Formats: sequence, C-alpha cells, structure tokens
Amino acid sequence: MESFSLILAIVVVTALAFDFTNGFHDTANAMATTISTGALKPKVAVAMSAALNLVGAFLSVEVANTISKGLVDEAGIRPEVIFAALVGAILWNLLTWLVGLPSSSSHALMGGLIGATIASAGVGAVHGDVLVTKVLLPAVAAPIVAGVAAMFATRLTYSFGKKAEGSKASEKGYRAGQIASAGLVSLAHGTNDAQKTMGIITLALVAGGAVAPDSDPPVWVILSAGLAIALGTYLGGWRIIRTMGKGLTDLQPQQGFAAQTSAATVILASSHLGFSLSTTHSVSGSVMGAGLGRKGGVVRWSTATRMFVAWGLTLPAAALVGAIAEWVTGFGSWGTGLVAVFLVGSSAAIWKISRREVVDHTNVNEPEPEEPAGVVTTAVAAVAPPPTAGAVSEDLTATIAAPVTEPAPSPAPAASPATTV
Repeated sequence: MESFSLILAIVVVTALAFDFTNGFHDTANAMATTISTGALKPKVAVAMSAALNLVGAFLSVEVANTISKGLVDEAGIRPEVIFAALVGAILWNLLTWLVGLPSSSSHALMGGLIGATIASAGVGAVHGDVLVTKVLLPAVAAPIVAGVAAMFATRLTYSFGKKAEGSKASEKGYRAGQIASAGLVSLAHGTNDAQKTMGIITLALVAGGAVAPDSDPPVWVILSAGLAIALGTYLGGWRIIRTMGKGLTDLQPQQGFAAQTSAATVILASSHLGFSLSTTHSVSGSVMGAGLGRKGGVVRWSTATRMFVAWGLTLPAAALVGAIAEWVTGFGSWGTGLVAVFLVGSSAAIWKISRREVVDHTNVNEPEPEEPAGVVTTAVAAVAPPPTAGAVSEDLTATIAAPVTEPAPSPAPAASPATTV
C-alpha cells in the first residue's frame, strides 16, 4: 500500500507539472495578438490571462469527465499508465515550446494516454467513438470554423469602421475590445484546458481506488489544476507568443479583436458540449483567418506549414513516447524510477538548450529572422527576365527624348619645351 500511495502521489505531481507546461505553452493562445498589437504590455497581459485561467477552471467539469470517464476504460488502468501518458505529453510540450511551435497540449495529453493505455490493456481499452467524435473531429473542424469566422469578422470590422479608420478614438476602441476578447479567450482556456488535468488526476484516483468510479473531480483537484495552469500562464511561453503574434501574420487591432472573439466563441461552445478542443488550433485558425480578412494582409504559409506538421505529429508522437514509458514501468519500481529520471533529465536538457537564445517579455515583439531563400527562388532572382516590347519601346523613347549634352572640350596639350642641339 505504501508503494501504491507513493506512485499515486508521483502521478498527481506529474499531472500538475503537465498542467504547468500547458499554461506557459498556451499563453500565446490568449495574449499573443494583444501583445503584438501593443494593446497590453507583455507582463500585464500574462498576469491578466493567469487570473482568468484560474477563474475559468471552476466554470465546468464536462471536459474533465470526457477524459476521466469517456476516452479509455477506467477498469484495469493502473496509476503507472497515467504516469507514462503524462511523460509523453510533457516532453512533446517542451519540444514544441523549444522551437516556438504552437502545438496542442490537449492532443499531447490524449496521445500519451492512448499510447500508454494500448501498451497496458490493448486497443480495445480505447473508446474509438469518443476519440473520433470528441477529439479528432473537433481537431479538424475547430481551426476551420474559427478561421472562417475570423476572416468574415475582420472584413465586417473594417467595412463598418471605414469612416473612422485611422482616428485615435477608433484605435482606442479596438484596443479595448481586443483586451476584452483576450480576457474571454483566457477564461475559455481555463474552462477547457485546466479540465484536462482535472480529468487525468481523477482517472488516476479512480485507478488507485482513492475515489469511486464515475466521480466528478474533487474540489482540491479543481483548485490545484487551476493554480498550476495559472502559474504556467503567468510565466509566459514567450517563444510561442512571438510565433503567434509575429510569425503567422502582422495583425492590427481590428484583426486582433476579430480573431480573439471568434476563437473564444468556438472554445466556449465546445467546452459546453464536452469536446476536448485544442485552444491552440482554434486561435491559430482565427489568427490566419484574420490575416486573410484584411485587404493586403498576408499569412506566412511557411510558418503555418510547420504548425500543421506539428499538429499532425502530436497524437502519434506523444502516444509512442507514452507507450514506451508504459513498457518500461512494467518492469517494476526501478522501471518507474528510470522513466522519472529520464523525464527530469530531458526537461532539464531542453531548458538548458533554450537558454542559448532567450526570448522573454523584453524582445517578444521583435520580428523573427528572415528565412533564407530556397534554391528555386535564388535561381530565379539571379536570372534577369527578357525585356518586353513595351519596355523596349519606353526605353527607346526616353533615350531619344533626352537632351544631348556635348562633352566639355579637353584641354589643349602643353607645348613641348624647345630642344637645343
């Protein structure tokens, strides 16, 4: 019983560590556009987001119940399985944070849980219908719905505010609206993402016999999960904030307001329905939609492509790490200890690598370095295109019309001195 109590405590602490990484990994979802447009100072923005994340954690438990009761069979799931799942989720969060990619913490957790469960109890222990309807379909639909909504909202915003465009009153109004919508996203993030950790801790408590099956998360679980994600949010995932605020597109206050309002609406609606939605997918989609909605606005598709690749790899990569970690924990206490040491060592190594190029609140709004041109782009730029007929005609006309300037007479050569014979 002592060893069991110890592993259960380790699982709870590891789950809160994941919740902490979820906080700083996803701060960009709520505050990247607000910081990039200058509506709020960076430290003020993350403090506001942290407080609203904590409040949002108490608003609902529907998503927590999806994880603790719906995704996998509670029967036969050991605390070691939950621990292995969290290892896969934490390492994926840290790796994507290191490279500044806004991947989904939610899908990292789902992937780790699925992989560890399959390694422990087989494929039959995963509820495929719940996985498809409440995880995979929202993953595809959320960025599309949020992006389309943000694109149309941006166009409407510019259309209605055309007469007041450029005025100080208009700019202040949009900034105030952007702050309000950012607060709504933070609240929605706490409502959706903090619940995932609540669900995973509750599942571990059920697996350990500490609470009855089909129980809602205890109050102390809700409070601790809310505090962990709020603390992580306050520290700020500055690398991902830079990517979301400057790497995808250049946003104006009108676009930031439209993007965040659209994303918050999608996230809150999904939380109410119990969908384990990725706030990262929703906000990223809305930011791209807002970029396309402004006339002359652009989306940096090279950055977007890297994001899409990370999104596609999140579930399988976290599942693979979770499955391997579960296999190692199957060797007993020393296996669990080995996985714990690997997690701590890997996390420390990633942190040390991140110190080589520090990104924080002082330089978060600096533009990302320009990407080197590809081979094709370089070759095209090196070859001058042949002049068109119109261009030749214009050059000839300009040459004929230009006044002829006579060259200045050259000075006469100096007389040679007489030579005496």
